[in-house]
Amino acid sequence: MSYTRVKICGITRLEDALHAAAEGVDAIGLVFYAKSPRFVTSAQAAAISEKLPAFVTTVALFKDADADYIRQTLAEVPIDLLQFHGSESAEFCRQFARPYIKALGMAGEKVVPKRVEAYHDARGLLLDGHAPGADGGAGESFEWGMIPDDVEYPLILAGGLDPNNVIEAIRTVHPYAVDVSSGVESEKGIKDAALVTAFMNNVRQANNERS
Repeated sequence: MSYTRVKICGITRLEDALHAAAEGVDAIGLVFYAKSPRFVTSAQAAAISEKLPAFVTTVALFKDADADYIRQTLAEVPIDLLQFHGSESAEFCRQFARPYIKALGMAGEKVVPKRVEAYHDARGLLLDGHAPGADGGAGESFEWGMIPDDVEYPLILAGGLDPNNVIEAIRTVHPYAVDVSSGVESEKGIKDAALVTAFMNNVRQANNERS
């Protein structure tokens, strides 16, 4: 069975992380970008990540951050995977000797070989609905038909996902994973337990169709 995995990003509270884990989420995202309404400090992030059960991946999101800030964060917070959401080069991403994924803004863009091949050592490519260089997390979708069928890298679909459209998204794109933030929130940075449960239930329904 090929199934789509789930990351819930922009976690700011321990109770939200634990509820997501109980619902079967594969990963949570912690945002270390000060301009984001979902920003967490190292102390907040450590308090969350240290309480997560086994096999839930902790992802640290950075956007055009200083390398020293990233290293300091990694020294203070138990992080499994890095996510780079800005204009970082592949050389920048790989210098931390930590597995990483790279986000690509898709508004008005296409998945073209030169955009993908530059990050050949990434563990996955996250396709988001914002314009290249813009901030993510705004719930902006993009035309899924822009994604070619022959991309060999694991694709993580983000941008405008919610419980109402995630089944269609999985049916259409067949992504390696889906990434949701605002689509399961009651307010920015605060996850709605009922929406998280509904989202996970719908992902399971879509995955059952693929079995």
